[in-house]
Amino acid sequence: MVERATAELLGVGSGQAHTSAADRPAAIEVRQAAPELSVVVPCYNERPNIAPLVLRLEAALAGVGWEAVFVDDASPDGTAAEVLAIAVSDQRVRCIRRIGRRGLSSAVIEGALASSAAFVAVMDGDLQHDETRLPAMLALLRSGAADLAVGSRHAAGGDAAGLGSAWRHRLSELGIRVARAFLPVPLSDPLSGFFMLPRPLFDRLAPRLTGTGFKILLDLLLAAGKGVRVVEVPFVFRPRLAGESKLDLLVSIQFAAVLIDRLFRGILPLRFLAFACVGAVGILVNLAALGVFTKLAGLGFEWGQGLATLAAMLVNFELNNRITYRDQRLKGRKLWQGRALFVLVCGFGAIANVGIAGMLYRRHAGWTLAGAAGAAIGVVWNYAVSATLVWRAR
Repeated sequence: MVERATAELLGVGSGQAHTSAADRPAAIEVRQAAPELSVVVPCYNERPNIAPLVLRLEAALAGVGWEAVFVDDASPDGTAAEVLAIAVSDQRVRCIRRIGRRGLSSAVIEGALASSAAFVAVMDGDLQHDETRLPAMLALLRSGAADLAVGSRHAAGGDAAGLGSAWRHRLSELGIRVARAFLPVPLSDPLSGFFMLPRPLFDRLAPRLTGTGFKILLDLLLAAGKGVRVVEVPFVFRPRLAGESKLDLLVSIQFAAVLIDRLFRGILPLRFLAFACVGAVGILVNLAALGVFTKLAGLGFEWGQGLATLAAMLVNFELNNRITYRDQRLKGRKLWQGRALFVLVCGFGAIANVGIAGMLYRRHAGWTLAGAAGAAIGVVWNYAVSATLVWRAR
């Protein structure tokens, strides 16, 4: 009896067991058309900027079918909750919440692959990118004049004043000069985080992306090669109104790792390359500390090198915990345990470090060369230890 009543409610039975598509309930066939443009916004701690950005997109993209896909890396400030609150009344707004993983490039990849739109734009969630340039970028792609439209701070008519501090300007300019040496196509702003491309092109390039770091455009260009047609659209980079900038030393190290990965064509693991970049920073710390201890504090070379090695190990641990092993990042009690284990086990490598450096110094190699050689031994040892003991899969 229950089965028969259920069948009648569904229109099954009494000769209606095989309904055609035209006879099915209209509610099943009502579907929202896919937007023409998906704006992917990777974000972390951008809650105050979400609502203003949606309003600005609505004004800038009048007449365009669009959606905003916010990809949030478990922001503790309630960014995802802010997006979801807007999405309740605006179907153009979506939120992808990522738990246990972080990174701008991988967030962009997930957001773009979740889109069904014909075109995908990428922009930051901090209101520094000029959303009014999106229609011009879309027009270039619609017309077939370009495969990739890049919002440029350095093309004629653009401005990078929103970078703020002189340190950020110098860091950005250095990164741009380095990136240009690797690029297959000329571009004034290869580190821009504001660009648009057809989604089928993104789908084709996605398997070749590293998904690491903060410079997804550079990764896309290196994956695409010389055949891609790029057009730059100038824009004025605005000052940040709320939140904090993500551009710092960590971004620079990840940027270097991506370039080295491309240089070696993926032969070496990206985690090893990131660790090597951190190791390079450790060498600089080692040499700087060695100079302080021997030249300023007047310590003997062996004592100076020993203390400098300890300083470099601590710096390497902190950077690797935040960059190289960010997916296995140690926190709380495990952070202190990991730091202690790292120092304890790497102490054996430090013995070789100090011994080799001391031997070279006594042979008149000079404290710089001797210190660098000893530090290099420490880096190799530290990598082996980190992979097997400190940040082992838990």
